[in-house]
Amino acid sequence: MNHRQKYILFLLFAITFNVRAQLKTNDKIWFKTPADALVKDNLKDVANNPEWLKALPVGNGFLGAMVFGDVNKERIQLNEKSLWSGSPQDSDNPDAGKYLAEIRALLFAGEYKKATELTNKTQVCKGAGSGHGNGANVPFGCFQTLGDLWLDFKNENSFQNYHRELDLTTGISLTRYTQNGITFTREIFASNLDRALIIRLTADKPNAITFQMALTRPERFKTTVEGNKLLMQGAMDNGKGGDGMQYKTYATPILTGGKVETRDNGFQITNATAVTIVVTAATDYRLHYPDYVNNTFATELDQITKKAISKNYTLLKSQHIKDFSSYMFRSSLKLGNAKNDLPTNELLLKNHETKNELGLYELYYQYGRYLLLSSSRKGSLPANLQGIWANQIQTPWNGDYHTDINVQMNYWPAEITNLSECNQQLIDLINCLQEPGKKTARVQYGMKGWVLHPITNVWGYTSPGEHPSWGMHVGAGGWISQHLWERYAFTNNKKYLASAYPSLKQASLFYLDWLVKDVKTGKLVSGPSASPENTFKTPDGGNAQISMGPAHDQEVIYELFTNTAKAAKILNVNDDEFLTQLRDATANLARPKVASDGRLMEWAEEFKEAEPTHRHISHLYAVYPGKDISVNKTPELAMAAKKSLNARTDNGTGWSLAWKIALWTRLRDGDRALKLLNDLLKPVTSSKINMSNGGGTFANLFCAHPPFQIDGNFGATAGIAEMLLQSHEDVVELLPSLPSTWKNGEIKGLVARGNFVVDMKWDAGNLIAASLLSNTGGNCKIKYGDKEVEFKTTAGKKYNLMKLL
Repeated sequence: MNHRQKYILFLLFAITFNVRAQLKTNDKIWFKTPADALVKDNLKDVANNPEWLKALPVGNGFLGAMVFGDVNKERIQLNEKSLWSGSPQDSDNPDAGKYLAEIRALLFAGEYKKATELTNKTQVCKGAGSGHGNGANVPFGCFQTLGDLWLDFKNENSFQNYHRELDLTTGISLTRYTQNGITFTREIFASNLDRALIIRLTADKPNAITFQMALTRPERFKTTVEGNKLLMQGAMDNGKGGDGMQYKTYATPILTGGKVETRDNGFQITNATAVTIVVTAATDYRLHYPDYVNNTFATELDQITKKAISKNYTLLKSQHIKDFSSYMFRSSLKLGNAKNDLPTNELLLKNHETKNELGLYELYYQYGRYLLLSSSRKGSLPANLQGIWANQIQTPWNGDYHTDINVQMNYWPAEITNLSECNQQLIDLINCLQEPGKKTARVQYGMKGWVLHPITNVWGYTSPGEHPSWGMHVGAGGWISQHLWERYAFTNNKKYLASAYPSLKQASLFYLDWLVKDVKTGKLVSGPSASPENTFKTPDGGNAQISMGPAHDQEVIYELFTNTAKAAKILNVNDDEFLTQLRDATANLARPKVASDGRLMEWAEEFKEAEPTHRHISHLYAVYPGKDISVNKTPELAMAAKKSLNARTDNGTGWSLAWKIALWTRLRDGDRALKLLNDLLKPVTSSKINMSNGGGTFANLFCAHPPFQIDGNFGATAGIAEMLLQSHEDVVELLPSLPSTWKNGEIKGLVARGNFVVDMKWDAGNLIAASLLSNTGGNCKIKYGDKEVEFKTTAGKKYNLMKLL
């Protein structure tokens, strides 16, 4: 070993030690058995592949992998984030707009049956839309698996001392076991710096590693040997009867000792002492857009591959850890003296009994941050319904971007848990939707600005869905625009705000055209529109989804208008005509109301729900993620929101439970939020879960929506953060919703609006230490209990808050 290699090893140890020192938390998901050994007979129909829900995820924003850790035949299931079937399509319906006035008149007159019939006929997309959530073979398309890398060791002898783990601080999956007296170790990680998946196989005896290596995919692939690499390539279905997106994948083995031979379009590795496999992949996704100018994707992939395989494993690993851990150790949660001394599947089961396994809450908080960092990095597409991990050709709900809660929830933890850079991918998506959204506003409705409905994809789909009951969610553009404002609220970056303002303005312009006066109240209302995705009983005894002025739309539009006006003021925008129109419309918007039973009204009239415990709670948007309803500023509306939540019950699917966690934290009930967190952490040991009482957590801590859907992981992580820090009311509030059983703890690295980083420690439920780092300076108001103080901060300075409170 030369001096340079010794230095790299020392650096790797130092980085790892430093991370451990800074992140004194339960930071590993681990098991005593391979993924397949955890499969039960009654789980065989979960996501069509139950062992996949025991595998461990790694990702770099572009490439993802699920690691099974099986001894005899390792499966590493692969994803490339941009690998979609389908292609761009024209789905805007030019006939829709001409029926709006008639539908509105019918709705105002209470003729819901006629209005529903006309809406169902006219207010839909043109063509096949999303294929009703099964769009793999229609133009909408579907996010799909890239395939599998198989390592077949052809050794079915017994094994001992098995250990499988995922280190959340380093992003490294490790499998270790002893077989035939030899200890074998596998390390797998996805390097963002090298845009590659790295697999390292070692043994404690020389020349002990022998296996066959293959790349496969369920369909549309061809694998060949190209020099020292396996090459798998193919083309996706474009949904129009031809080939669409092309892809290429390389798997390159690098041996220490032993030999490699070609066998059956794969490799036979024999008697190696160590093997590093570098997996790289790319698609021609960007080349489908005429303004993209670059080398061909194949040339780009060759360059990425050449760079990655030129580095030795020690360097690849050390650089990856330095990069990945620099994000992960920004924030950590420590509760009591919790120890992660149980395998994760057993820890889940124990928490289901005790309802207070502090180590599980620590682990789950970091896991949410880990998944976001692994599935959303600079230059990549945003995290989709499954983040970056999907094992099917027809992924549930196309693995797309649902904009009536789901993609927004994916990014709830980004700013507050100190992963602001991950948020940029959502901002990029919003920016890419501007032009198609303007076309939809113009063609579908004859209106200005840009509009978005409840689904979108990588091809820029902004049209309504195939059925108005869920597809007429016109509030999506306003909702997703909240993230444009929140990015500024957390970062104080005026340059960024200037770039976001045109999108805010154009979203506002659409709603200024869309809103009409309620014939009874004179207030401006949105419609025809649904309250995602709920149904109400009409006065004539029927069921309907479409109405005028649903509370969700009104809340979203109000927030968009106020955020746009604030942005204009901060930027000193000179646009008097638009801003005057915006202020007038804001003042005349219909606002949330309280029903005769004390609940917050979901619709403009007191309709009864067809399904009173429906999973969507869209009318509570103004509580969270919005901020216009709060215990402090609007106590009557906050009480009405509580009654609405109680009426909905604590039942729900994964993401619904996560939303309720966040709502109860905003309503200052940490114990209720913790109860819901425990509901979300219910171990899923049966496939018999449904939309009414589903939810829970699989053994690898993936959220069981059902099926796996990653937004529940992200939403709950944000909810945990909101228990400990809130800043939505222009004040940084410390421990606002601390659960009573979390008596002692420490949180580091939470971020408040205003670009303040907060560390806290508490004992017996009381704050005993708190500091605040001001990244950009400015005034700061701090609140803890009944104490409140305001002071001016200097950029880069850290403040001891205990001396100020």
